[in-house]
Amino acid sequence: MSEEGPPKLYTNKPGKAQLKQFRGQQKSNGFSSPAAMDTHAAAPPPPPKEPFIRRYKFVWPVLLAVNLGVGAYLFMGTKKKDTGEEEQDATPVSTKDATPHVVETPVSSPSITNPVINREPIPENQQRELLKWILEEKRKVKAKDAEEKRKIDEEKALLKKLIRSKSIPSV
Repeated sequence: MSEEGPPKLYTNKPGKAQLKQFRGQQKSNGFSSPAAMDTHAAAPPPPPKEPFIRRYKFVWPVLLAVNLGVGAYLFMGTKKKDTGEEEQDATPVSTKDATPHVVETPVSSPSITNPVINREPIPENQQRELLKWILEEKRKVKAKDAEEKRKIDEEKALLKKLIRSKSIPSV
């Protein structure tokens, strides 16, 4: 009997060189007998699987373009905020030096004044209660750095001084 028939089962996976040699033997035997061609044609070897990067090669340029676009947007967004603050500070100085001094005459327009509302003064005991409440709120605040802590301590010292004083100054 010939070795044609069902494919052989291997205990170990053959290497590429062994597979090429085996396929070469089958092809040479296949040309001599038509039965071998029928078995070989019935089971073609599966095509080799391409790597992930090559299978989806059209995705990489899109992904790169989107990534660059987002990066540029974020970079320009932060850049505008930084320059915006500098421009506000620098603009009055530069326009003052660059433009000649022009005396502007104010256009007489009817001035709208809000009537002053006279309110009753707050009693001292309520003012002290309010100052005590503010002091308690200042004690709850957590300082982030040394400068902020120093500022909060100064405000608390001022509040304590006002609470302890005999009379509270009017505002």
